[in-house]
Amino acid sequence: MVSSSSTRSPLTIVVHLTVLFLVVIWTIPTAGLFVSSIRDKDQLSVSGWWTALATSEQRLVTRIQIPTDPKMEAGNYVIRGNVFDQVGENKVSTFGYSSLKPQAFEAGKIAQLKKGKTLLVQANGDYLMTSPLAFKGRGQRVFYTAEIPPRFTLDNYREVLTSEGLGQSFINSLTVTIPATIIPILMAAFAAYALAWMKFPGRAIMVAAVVGLLVVPLQMSLIPLLRSYNVIGEFLGTGSKTYVGIWLAHTAFGLPLAIYLLRNYIAGLPREIIESARVDGASEFDIFRKIVLPLSFPALASFSIFQFLWVWNDLLIAMVFLGNNEEQLVLTGRLRELLGSRGGNWEILTASAFITILVPLGVFIGLQRFLVRGLLSGSVK
Repeated sequence: MVSSSSTRSPLTIVVHLTVLFLVVIWTIPTAGLFVSSIRDKDQLSVSGWWTALATSEQRLVTRIQIPTDPKMEAGNYVIRGNVFDQVGENKVSTFGYSSLKPQAFEAGKIAQLKKGKTLLVQANGDYLMTSPLAFKGRGQRVFYTAEIPPRFTLDNYREVLTSEGLGQSFINSLTVTIPATIIPILMAAFAAYALAWMKFPGRAIMVAAVVGLLVVPLQMSLIPLLRSYNVIGEFLGTGSKTYVGIWLAHTAFGLPLAIYLLRNYIAGLPREIIESARVDGASEFDIFRKIVLPLSFPALASFSIFQFLWVWNDLLIAMVFLGNNEEQLVLTGRLRELLGSRGGNWEILTASAFITILVPLGVFIGLQRFLVRGLLSGSVK
C-alpha cells in the first residue's frame, strides 16, 4: 500500500514546474548576457549570442595598401598580403572589388580590373594584385565574405574596467551599498525588539505608523528630503552631495520594511526563552544581544539581501543625493551614460552590465539559504 505522504498532489507538481519555468526564464538572459560579453565585437554585431559556438558568415571590406617600393614579377608590379588581421581558421568564400557586387567572384578565381590589373583572393585570405603599370592612388578596396570561427575574448572587460571608468564606479557602488545595508539593519533590529517585547505607552501607534510608512512612495519624499539636506549642508558647510547623505536617505527609505519584517519575526520567538532570561536577571540589552540576535539571523540575512539588491540597483536616489560627479558616479549611473555615448558598442554594454550584476549574484547565492529560512519562518510550528 502506497502511503499518502509519498504521492504528490497536482498542485505541488504545478508549483514545481512554475518555479522551474521562472528559473529558466531568468537564467537564459543572464547566460546570454555573459556569452555576449566575451564574444568578439565583430561577431556580436552580426549574430545573436545563441550562435556563439557556430561559424559565422560576415561581409567585410579591406583596402590594399600600396607599398612605397612595389615588387615586380614577370614584368608586372605585384602586391601580396592577407585580408585578415589575424591569420587563423578564417575562410574566404567570395570576393569582389565593387560595393555593388561584393560577391562577384569565388575564392581562388582571378578578377580582371581596369587598366590590365588583376586581383586574386585565396580561401585562406592571401591576395595577389598585379598591374602592368605602377600603382597609384589610395589602393584597391576588396569586399569579401568570410566564414569566421567562434572567437572569445576578455578585451571587452579590460576596456570597460580601464578606459570607461567602471572600476571607480564599482568602488563607489560598494561605498554606497555596504553602509546603506548595515545601518538600517542595526537600527531596525533594535526597534523591532522594542516593538515586539518591550511594553511602553504608544507602542501600538508606532507599529501602525511603521505599517503606514510602507505604502508611502519614496518619490513623494525626494524633494522635501533633498531640501532638508541642502539646508543642513549649507549650515554645516559640507554640501548635500556626500556619501553620508545618501546613506541616511537609503536608511530612511529602508527602515519601515526592515522594522516590519524583523518585528514580525522577533515577535514569533518562543516567549519562554525571553521570560526565563528575565527571571535570571538578564537585562533587555543582554536578551537582545545574546538571545534575540542569534535566533533572528535568518530574518536579518533575508532583509540584507533585499536591501543590498535595492541599493545596488538604485539610480534615482543616487542621482538625487549624490549627483553626476565623475568621482562619485555609481555603477547604474555609469551604465546609463554608456547607453548614451556608446549605444552602438554592444560589447561594451554587455560587459558593463554583467559586471554590474556580479556582486548581487554573489550576495544572493551566498545568502539564499538564509533567505528561504527567513521567509518561511513561523509557517511551521
